Amino acid sequence: MANGQAEVDWRDGRVPISTRFDDPYFSLEDGLAETRHVFLQGNDLPARFRPGFTIAELGVGTGLNLLAARLLWRESGQTGRLHYVGFEAYPMAEADLRRALSAFPEVSDGADLVARALAQPGTTVEDGDMAATILIGDAARTLPGWSGRADAWFLDGFSPAKNPGLWTPDLLAGVARHTAPGGSAATYSAAGAVRRALAEAGFQVERRPGFGRKRHMTVARMPE
Repeated sequence: MANGQAEVDWRDGRVPISTRFDDPYFSLEDGLAETRHVFLQGNDLPARFRPGFTIAELGVGTGLNLLAARLLWRESGQTGRLHYVGFEAYPMAEADLRRALSAFPEVSDGADLVARALAQPGTTVEDGDMAATILIGDAARTLPGWSGRADAWFLDGFSPAKNPGLWTPDLLAGVARHTAPGGSAATYSAAGAVRRALAEAGFQVERRPGFGRKRHMTVARMPE
């Protein structure tokens, strides 16, 4: 898969749409509320937070999810540092990223952190209580080269129908191999093929109510 910068159009002047995948970067209704429902609650956070907790994400996009996690880390009174590793094939231009995050004043102050991490791929960028690393390129190639394991995964690629490369059984098996015992994964997708691939990779898979008009989503837990 050839990589390059994200190509973005705008819905109502505030919601970025990927022209390559014809899919929005976050919910047209409320992107931050969607993040909290799907990725934070879906991974049972903040209850599972501990110093050194590691989040990994397929599809960094605007960085909204990582910044929402950092906000929750702070609001829930955690100590130590939250670690984040993101995998992104088509990084968003800094101007687009800042424009997208400006819609969410609660987290928009973190745009500098996301921009710095995207500008220094593979380098860990520290900002107080967070350390963020973003790997640029096809996740099928970059994930196997990562030596870490995540306590929680945000599976946030564009929809399986429009971006099937981020939802293959091989890639989700790689996610499982890079998940700590007792670790978890969450995604807005309830596609049967995604749930089956996660189960075949060793996760215990559960369907939960989705966000907004989406009936269902998927959560998965790796046995201890």
